Amino acid sequence: MARPTLDESVVLEDDAVAILDRRRFPFERVWVRCATVDEVAVAIEDMVTQSSGPYFAALFGMVLAARAAAHLPPADARAALDRAGGRLIASRATNNHLRKAVAAVLAEVDGPITGEELVAAATRGAVKGDEAYRAKSRALGEYSAKLLPDGARVLTHCWADAYLIETVAAAGRLGKDVSFFCTETRPYLQGARLTAETLAEMGVDTTLITDGMGASVLQSGAVDVLLTAADRVTMDGHVVNKIGTLGLAVAAHAFGVPFLAQVQAPDQAAPTAADVPIEYRDGSEVLHTLGVRTASDKVRGHYPAFDVTPPRFVTTIVTDRGPFDPDTVADYHR
Repeated sequence: MARPTLDESVVLEDDAVAILDRRRFPFERVWVRCATVDEVAVAIEDMVTQSSGPYFAALFGMVLAARAAAHLPPADARAALDRAGGRLIASRATNNHLRKAVAAVLAEVDGPITGEELVAAATRGAVKGDEAYRAKSRALGEYSAKLLPDGARVLTHCWADAYLIETVAAAGRLGKDVSFFCTETRPYLQGARLTAETLAEMGVDTTLITDGMGASVLQSGAVDVLLTAADRVTMDGHVVNKIGTLGLAVAAHAFGVPFLAQVQAPDQAAPTAADVPIEYRDGSEVLHTLGVRTASDKVRGHYPAFDVTPPRFVTTIVTDRGPFDPDTVADYHR
């Protein structure tokens, strides 16, 4: 099974971080080159990269920060890295991937170091963070694939990135035939442009539906399982994900369709849903589709980018350590 284009969409270069512009994919293959930490942060804020893309962008952005600070005394260099990490973490607050990426790099920058030693340490941290994320995603994908029956018809929402890629690859290794329904995911159409395209690249039978069709498709019996990623899962089992997940989860619950939510680990920094900041993006974004305005200037938009699904609407939370019931997901850390 071929590895899809988006599997490698953030690249560390000698003088920049190159990020494949997911706002324009698959119609154009345009790479945005970021030469500074601030440029990386702006690319994340502007949705050049999404889902797990910001994690890799933050890893490599921290390497840029180390290169820029290499001429400074050790204490000043470390302070510069801390500021860079704070800038990256603040670029999108709901998903905790950015915090994990920054922590992975800083864990290797141990002690008063500067110069080439600092750059080497930051690069080592970024490489370790990259490898760890991919390994955890593979494990998560293996566990997810085992939960899917052969012939499963799967409804998914938004773009699950490495989780979805690894689930499909694992299903193939198990000899399971799966097909997908993808919601389009307004306003950036990640489901239409990223998920559907990636599944098609991997040779998976893929059907696109509009966001408003999800409940009807679940009611009709056309799908066997709802499977999404989670941007964050709280210790008490709430699933925070792309806006629209909640509605699908409620509909799946109403019509007896299991909902599997994928996350590498529940977040110990988020005991409850109240501990997760929900990003509100500029409402003008929902007034446009692919750069074309779809409402007049007499109308304003409202855009909470994420919603929170209570545990009672979640069947299983799948992690890199296996599946958990929502009310026992905190056991992951035990």
